[in-house]
Amino acid sequence: MNERDALLTTAVRAVETVDGDRQSWTDEDRSWSSQAAAEAVGEGARAADFIACRARFALDRLRPRDPGFVRVVDGLLWRGWIAALVMVLSFAAGVLIDRIGSGQNINLLAPPVLGLLAWNVAVYLLLLVNSLRRGGKPARQAGPVRRALVAGLAGSGRRLRQRGVAMPAAVLPRLLGDWSQIAAPLYAARVARLLHFAAALFAAGILSGLYLRGLAFEYRAGWESTFLDAETVHRLLSVLLAPALWLTGSLLPDVDRLAAIRFGVLPATENAAPWLHLLAATLFIVVIVPRSVLGIASGLLERHRRARLLGDLGDPYFQRLLHGYLAGPAQLTVIPYSYHPAPATTTGLQRLLRRVFGDNAQLAWATPVSYGGEETLPAGGHREGHGLSVALFSLLATPERETQGAFVRAVRAMGNGGPVLVLVDEAPWRARFDPDPRRIEQRRAAWRSELADLAELGLTPVFLDLAQADLNAAQDEIERRLEGSA
Repeated sequence: MNERDALLTTAVRAVETVDGDRQSWTDEDRSWSSQAAAEAVGEGARAADFIACRARFALDRLRPRDPGFVRVVDGLLWRGWIAALVMVLSFAAGVLIDRIGSGQNINLLAPPVLGLLAWNVAVYLLLLVNSLRRGGKPARQAGPVRRALVAGLAGSGRRLRQRGVAMPAAVLPRLLGDWSQIAAPLYAARVARLLHFAAALFAAGILSGLYLRGLAFEYRAGWESTFLDAETVHRLLSVLLAPALWLTGSLLPDVDRLAAIRFGVLPATENAAPWLHLLAATLFIVVIVPRSVLGIASGLLERHRRARLLGDLGDPYFQRLLHGYLAGPAQLTVIPYSYHPAPATTTGLQRLLRRVFGDNAQLAWATPVSYGGEETLPAGGHREGHGLSVALFSLLATPERETQGAFVRAVRAMGNGGPVLVLVDEAPWRARFDPDPRRIEQRRAAWRSELADLAELGLTPVFLDLAQADLNAAQDEIERRLEGSA
């Protein structure tokens, strides 16, 4: 997905996973978004296109209902003018901070120039070391300095948190946390691009300021030092200005000439034009060119990542959305074993399964299998292999691997290897006995022990009070079970 679609998808996922009670975003809203997206993209579209289209429809539906939340989402989108502003400020700072001496004197050992060169060389060495550590692969996470900028840029929506958002309080932290993680590689490349071009423009600004002022004023070049003599300065400048000497074909003045332009010694200075050209060539070779190349490379990487966010759709949330689009409505078959569910249980299970598998899931109830009848399952169970079978038990029953265990295996075989969900309904137990948590846990332990061999097949039972189930917790538990059995 591109950056905008990935952000909208992340926002809708945060709403649909956190708003478990479905107060702000109802079942009708969810179903409408899926149907509208399916009609818009048509059959055969990429999975990512369908999910992105659905997110756009969902945000449009949410916009008049919760404008505060939509403002937060819009606030997380990258603004191109930020990069332009950074570039302009970097160049302006270079023009204004061009003082490498005092007055119209240029100190050849001025710390600003030396510091600028040293800083950029240190950056190149750090990038080289990090690249060797990664085996030449581009960085997907920012370094310490860049991480601070990534946090500020990618998490800029935090300041809108309290401004009229009607969504449940947990939605925004989920959105901001998910988006920061998803967008971190993109922002690592984006921040790298900004820093490289900013450094190049800062150096260009310094040179521009010097040359512009040099048209109206005469700069005089010299040097001074408490610790260095002319011979040491000659060796130092030979190293610092080596790129410029190579580019221009110039020769560095000898030691005696350098000694003659030391501040405090008559005539003490000389016209700074040759030295300005050497400094400009040095900054051009050491700073402007490498930083521009690195900036272009980071920009290309940013462009690549911006178009390929959220590529992994293996999350159960996405799989649930895609199932109805790619494979049609989920086919679910519930087969009770020695158990006739009460109406409340039936209603609760229907709500739960539709929440997990989509509102258009087709649910079929098979005739309950009598105790000992696991070898003769009823007709009407799904046999295509792409549906899901639900083996439903009552916690009141005494678990036995020879009966309940054999029944689960028979259901699995009937489905031709399709997924099987094992549910144990606690509602009958709670209705007959005092719902003491310790006794219920002992009963659960007995079931787990008798059906322990099924755990190897990913068929660990899920214990639920289907008459009054906590739908959020139940949905999470079922999705974990299905993911483990996939």
